[in-house]
Amino acid sequence: MPATFVPSLELNAAFHAEVVAPLVRPVEHAAALLGWGSDVLGYDTARSTDHGWGPRLQVFVAENDVDAVRGRVDAGLPKEFRGWPVRFGWDNAPEQHRVDVLTWRDWLQGQLGVQPLDGMNTLDWLTVPQQQLLGVVRGAVYADPAGELAATRKALAWYPPDVWRWLVAAQWGRIAQEVAFVGRTAEVGDDLGSAVLAARLVRDLTGLGFLLAREYRPYTKWVGTAFARLPGADALVPPLRRAVAATDFESREQALVEAYELIGRWHNESGVSGPVDPHVRPYHSRPFRVPDAEGFAQACRNAIEDPWLRELPLVGSVDQFVDSTDVLSAADRTQHLRALYTGLSTQQEPAQG
Repeated sequence: MPATFVPSLELNAAFHAEVVAPLVRPVEHAAALLGWGSDVLGYDTARSTDHGWGPRLQVFVAENDVDAVRGRVDAGLPKEFRGWPVRFGWDNAPEQHRVDVLTWRDWLQGQLGVQPLDGMNTLDWLTVPQQQLLGVVRGAVYADPAGELAATRKALAWYPPDVWRWLVAAQWGRIAQEVAFVGRTAEVGDDLGSAVLAARLVRDLTGLGFLLAREYRPYTKWVGTAFARLPGADALVPPLRRAVAATDFESREQALVEAYELIGRWHNESGVSGPVDPHVRPYHSRPFRVPDAEGFAQACRNAIEDPWLRELPLVGSVDQFVDSTDVLSAADRTQHLRALYTGLSTQQEPAQG
């Protein structure tokens, strides 16, 4: 490392104050570190500095000031800041400075693939990946004289109530589809299949936890870190760990049962729907202990007022049925999936919200 590590959010606060802001003045500007990267989420460590890490931020100005400010920044940036190179590259990214000068509107369009400043309808909420929304509402804002960044981040902080209910219903629906298979595969001697299914259910339970806590889920590298920090997750982490570590069905099921009942209580405490019995029960006539996942899903659907959402099959948002980094990390690509929802719906337009 060329210098002593400090978290990127801290380093770039100083980089803005001492280097970038003087170059931009007297033009009024906002500045932030948002978007991609472990550093935006505050999870960077010394290891992060070997790859796409360093002095960087976004500078937001009026459209007619973009070219002039870019020119001053390009000409005025130093070679390094506090021992870190100001111009750097990685993999196929060229070596260059990472101070992006653009309008707030243009940055949002690139980050989300839709334009939230013009309003978000239900279809927009369903097709923008959570990790892209997280890149707007997390990170750090270093200057915001007009309050535009704060207003947008507040508006995007969480889903509208009906969208939230539908996403929770869809997540319970995913759980309902596989919850009995952990026992069935073990019953026929397929312990590997049982373990894989248990791991899938643990992943779905963590996804449900983010929804119930009203926190966007990060990209996969940081799911465990972020989940463990959710309010109320302390009790749920140990049984989830035991479920994925178990080497026999009895231990695996017992850990999952504990997790099911804990997250069922979490659901009821969240207020997302009317209460549902959180206790497990046999799966029909079979001896496998499962939660009333369909009951939780239906309780959420019963609370939805939006007719477009209420009649939509529980396919879930893009995060719930797509598992490709090449899609979820590029919000413009997810917009090609909009046709899925309009094709499933008998109504032409989703609600604005």
